Formats: sequence, C-alpha cells, structure tokens
Amino acid sequence: MNEEIEYRIKRVQAGEIQDYAYIVKEHQRQIFVYCWRLLGSEQEAEEAVQDIFVNAFEKINMYKPTAGFSFWLYKMAYRHCLNLIRRRNLQRKFRTILYTSTNTISDSAAQVMERQLFSEPLSRALDQLNAEERNLLVLRIFEEKSFGEIGEIMNKSEGAIKKKYGRTKTKLKKIMEPIEEEQKCVNYKTELKNKA
Repeated sequence: MNEEIEYRIKRVQAGEIQDYAYIVKEHQRQIFVYCWRLLGSEQEAEEAVQDIFVNAFEKINMYKPTAGFSFWLYKMAYRHCLNLIRRRNLQRKFRTILYTSTNTISDSAAQVMERQLFSEPLSRALDQLNAEERNLLVLRIFEEKSFGEIGEIMNKSEGAIKKKYGRTKTKLKKIMEPIEEEQKCVNYKTELKNKA
C-alpha cells in the first residue's frame, strides 16, 4: 500500500477535499489506460475516467484500506466499464434492428487510429471476446496484475481466475489463427505486386 495515498485519503475523508487532486493525479493515467484497453475508445475512456473519479470521490468514505486504494479504483473502473460495454452492446443490437443491411455504419478516423494503436489483429480478436474475458486479459497482460489481485478486482477466487485465464488464452489463440493467416495472405499479395 502507498502510505502517501492512504494519508491523503484519510485527509479527504476528514474534509480536506483539496488532497483529492493528488490522489487523482497519482492514479489517473493507469485507470485511463485500463479503461481504454477495455473500451477500445480513447474518448469513452476519458469520459469513463472522469465518471470513475467522481464516483470514487462520492464514495471515498466507504473506502477501507484492506487491499489498497488502487484495487478499490480498479474494481470501480471494472464495474463502470462493464456497464458501458453492456450499454454499447444493447445500442448496437438496437441499431441493427433499426437499420437494414444496406445501411452500413463506417468507422470514424479516430476509431481506425485506435485500432491501429492497439494492433489491428489483436483489437479485432479482443472485440470477439466478452467483457469479462477482455478484462481478464487486460488486467493480466497489460496491467501485469497477479491472479490474486485480479480475483479481488473481479470478486472471484484465484483458482477460478487461473482457469478462466487459461480458457480465454486458448479462445484468443483460436480467434487469432484465421487473422494471422489473413495477414500472411495480404502480405504475400503485396510482395507479388511489388515484384511485378
């Protein structure tokens, strides 16, 4: 646990709200990156981080220093992003019902850039995972959390997280295989054009 953060939290809980700026500054970047990887959108991640820190401020008196403030924030971020993903999926289903197959919605330049930033094949593969699987991979690979820490964030046992992680890795590999083959074909076609 970070002693300085815990000290500042106690001060905020005692009414010294100006210390909350320090807490936000210390955690904002890591929570932003986590949300961006989960949501796949920089803009959504920025909005989510604001909501999460406002929510954390409103509930700061409920915080107890058992596992650390960082875990408390990750739990809050996980739940918030999960709700956003569920809402987005409902909106997509609704749009699909409203629009016919002839009306296609193209990606914005920002969405294309975000996918490239997170590797096009990996982004497409991650999009095919459900929110819980995607969260598990993000926490383990990108955020480098232990299985115990992930279990605490997701309210599951360490053993259950290990099993879920193994299944998710296998699923991701199966999804990635056709994408890698597709990339090889595209690269081969490009080489043929260059030789001609």
